[in-house]
Amino acid sequence: MGNQGNARHGSKSTLACALAAALALYALPAIHEQARAASNDNNVEWSGLFHDQGPLYDNHVEPTSAQAVTLTLRTFKGDISSANIKYYDSADGAFHWVAMSWTANDPTGSFDYWKGTVPASASKKYYRFQINDGSAVAWLNATGTTSAEPSSGDFFILPGFTTPAWMKNGVMYQIFPDRFYNGSTANDVSNGQYTYAGCATEKHAWGSSVVANVSGCNTAVFFGGDLAGIDQKLGYIKNTVGANIIYLNPVFLSPSNHKYDTEDYMTVDPAFGSNSTLQTLSADIHSTSNGPKGYLVLDGVFNHTGDTHKWFDRYNWWTSITGAYESQSSPTYGYYTFQSWPNTYSAFFGFSSMPKLDYGASGSVVRNAIYGSTSSVVKTYLKSPYSIDGWRLDAAQYLDAGGGNGSDATDHQIMAELRSAVKSVNANADILGEFWGNAGPWTSGGDQWDGAMNYDGFTQPVSEWITGQDYGGNAASIPVSQFDSWLHGTRANYPTNVQQAMSNFLSSHDITRFGNRAGGDIWKTYLALFFQMTYVGTPTIYYGDEYGMQGGADPDNRRTFDWSTGSITNSAVALTQKLTTIRNAYPALRTGSFMTLLTDDANKLYAYGRFDATNRIAVALNNDSVSHTVTVPVWQLSMTNGSTVTELISGTQYTVQNGQVSVTVNGHYGAILAQ
Repeated sequence: MGNQGNARHGSKSTLACALAAALALYALPAIHEQARAASNDNNVEWSGLFHDQGPLYDNHVEPTSAQAVTLTLRTFKGDISSANIKYYDSADGAFHWVAMSWTANDPTGSFDYWKGTVPASASKKYYRFQINDGSAVAWLNATGTTSAEPSSGDFFILPGFTTPAWMKNGVMYQIFPDRFYNGSTANDVSNGQYTYAGCATEKHAWGSSVVANVSGCNTAVFFGGDLAGIDQKLGYIKNTVGANIIYLNPVFLSPSNHKYDTEDYMTVDPAFGSNSTLQTLSADIHSTSNGPKGYLVLDGVFNHTGDTHKWFDRYNWWTSITGAYESQSSPTYGYYTFQSWPNTYSAFFGFSSMPKLDYGASGSVVRNAIYGSTSSVVKTYLKSPYSIDGWRLDAAQYLDAGGGNGSDATDHQIMAELRSAVKSVNANADILGEFWGNAGPWTSGGDQWDGAMNYDGFTQPVSEWITGQDYGGNAASIPVSQFDSWLHGTRANYPTNVQQAMSNFLSSHDITRFGNRAGGDIWKTYLALFFQMTYVGTPTIYYGDEYGMQGGADPDNRRTFDWSTGSITNSAVALTQKLTTIRNAYPALRTGSFMTLLTDDANKLYAYGRFDATNRIAVALNNDSVSHTVTVPVWQLSMTNGSTVTELISGTQYTVQNGQVSVTVNGHYGAILAQ
């Protein structure tokens, strides 16, 4: 159809456009198809269609209730006769139609851009596109393109819902405090210092085995890592690694090394320092004197306490209060759910050392203690002098009132209340939920979490594609086409601003180390780092992953940090620094669109684009063990022939020819082509 498309769209009279728009709002789809009828081939070219909620395609990803949202659809030039936005408005429970208008071509002349505007209101909306070429119809929503109208998977418009910009634009570093760095030997736990659940504490030498000398006592093993040690290594985290967000596994008083069995939420465990030490660490993280301004996220273990908590007090450790285990007359008896007092009670997945809190009805004492009152745990640490920037919520879907282990309506009510509590103290604080599957129910309403730990949409597919194992270390290999499809499907579960705040990690304290799954092949870590730092979401480095630390299942995934390896002289650490620097320099890698450019199962090659109004970036990844020359179709990113692109790792420049750039990529490595 060539240039006829331009003439056709540009010559319509104002009256005709107004009539077409009016018809689009009220007519049946068949009328839409004829509203801009012209010569066509009755075939919508699916490969030319593109829309996401990146800045070039959605003018208000986080609209207020007063902001209309203008959406852009890309098609091949002259390919279609009309396009419409069909959106569902929760205010009236009905679908509405908006006719789209042709507005421009892209710089290469390959594509048309169509626009339409969804009117402003406070209600949640969900939209899809109807795309017509004569008698042919295609539908496009977040899950992809179909010939039949989809019934789910639409794009989101959630007025008034924002996620923290610092999380979307940052790089996070996760630390298991006992294993990172010993900054003060004065607070080290000694052998036999105390006994809990039949296990006496064991002090192990840094770098030695994480397995206890006494069978079954692994949680009693301590190495001496502490908050002072983290403070002393902030320069490494901020400047060498390039991370500006620090997420700490639990730091509050607890008899175990992992601290997920809280004894007192209001006291920092003395093995890690003191409340004053935490205040100092927070201030130093926020400071710019040791690198870029940073942010601190603490682990909130609010599903359960430890059985040593004063509210429960199984071992009669507390004298200031009578615990629920000690007496049915205890003031905190109702904080827990007993089936047969005192020995049968709801516990986190049956672990008797972790009795579940009972959140009861709205306004319960537990809700007030954890997040509701001004002196609650959640609010205390968000306020000065701690001023933390967010909470990672452990076992976040299980806080139901009945003491069970499954999500229900009460869980969502609790999380909505918790969000209100958090945002009332700091509107820019982050709420990061632990969830191992599709966290859409917790994030897509705009009233609960800002994001989740992205096991389902990052950790698992990356592991299976690069290492041939799932995150548990079991054999599971997928080709790149399935990898790309998996990523697309999981992105569709979330609003764009949630996608950008999802925590994308290769390893965590709950799964085998990526380095272990990679069989110690550091090149697989290189490749994973390339993807992690250029994909949608917040890159999250579990301490040591930047140099390929190995470790099997818990507790082996919690080895001590090797400070002889963790330095810029290590090639993986140096690559991490290079990649975080690149990510920080290009907003397109953080909040730009994502577009698949190439999947090659035979050669194990993957290429995709990240782009915004300022930069167009193509990333090429090679998951084979040998080098390949990758021919990247950069015309899809509207890179023009004769223009120059720069490969950001090597600095090599390339010229776009025939809409393509060819770059040789080493095995298990990547290239980042930017203009």
